[in-house]
Amino acid sequence: MKIGDYHIHALNGGITNIDGGAMFGVVPKALWTKKYDVNDKNQIPLPTHPILIQTEDQNILIDTGIGSGKLTEKERRNFGATYESHIEEDLKALNITFADIDYVLMTHMHFDHASGLVDSDGEAIFTNAVHVIQQDEWHEFQSPNIRSKSTYWKKNNGDFQNKLLLFDKTIEIVPGVTMTHTGGHSFGHSIITIERDGEKAVHMGDVFPTVAHRNPLWVTAYDDYPMQSIREKERLIPNFIFQEYWFIYYHDVNYFAVKFNKDNMSEIETFIARK
Repeated sequence: MKIGDYHIHALNGGITNIDGGAMFGVVPKALWTKKYDVNDKNQIPLPTHPILIQTEDQNILIDTGIGSGKLTEKERRNFGATYESHIEEDLKALNITFADIDYVLMTHMHFDHASGLVDSDGEAIFTNAVHVIQQDEWHEFQSPNIRSKSTYWKKNNGDFQNKLLLFDKTIEIVPGVTMTHTGGHSFGHSIITIERDGEKAVHMGDVFPTVAHRNPLWVTAYDDYPMQSIREKERLIPNFIFQEYWFIYYHDVNYFAVKFNKDNMSEIETFIARK
């Protein structure tokens, strides 16, 4: 898709198939299964699609997928990772290499977003990129607590921190591309807005991971601060809909981007489907 003269691409970062109950928290199964596919093991497909933003002279990547060769056999089985990252092939189709990425923007550092940061030796995949992370998120990644250590993996740390840019509340990366701290899903979770030539899009990360999570109360059991997620969704989603933003998704198996109806804010007006 295009936002003004910025080109937006969804890349293939690999897939997980995880417990649907965990992804929809306290929402009854009878309700969420009307909104999202589920298999006989109660697993839902949760692909990872890093988002590439191409400006006239910059290549910006949002999140990095589950990587290639980073998961153990046990992790592949537990997380239902039936295939891993194909980012390199997707970039090649656009005549881009890992070295051509200028910025990597991390919504948060959970394994399904950060495993593509480094190889198995801890060396940065995107060797020339500046890596942008919210400051609190970075510190929790460095020193996870008893809960978060299950998803902030040491093996996803490495020498990318030699080109690390931390921010607190908000930072503009290039004109019109802005990261903003929300918290909720994790303490340092952030969203990204893209505004160009009067057109607008937002990627709300795992605060709004799939279209099925449109209801502010539908938050995942993985959210460390669910009331903060609800607070952010209650305020931000109607505001972005009213301003006619596209919502771009990293995890949704069906939709790459959606625009909601201003008059009925739960109704999809138009969308771009996954291929």
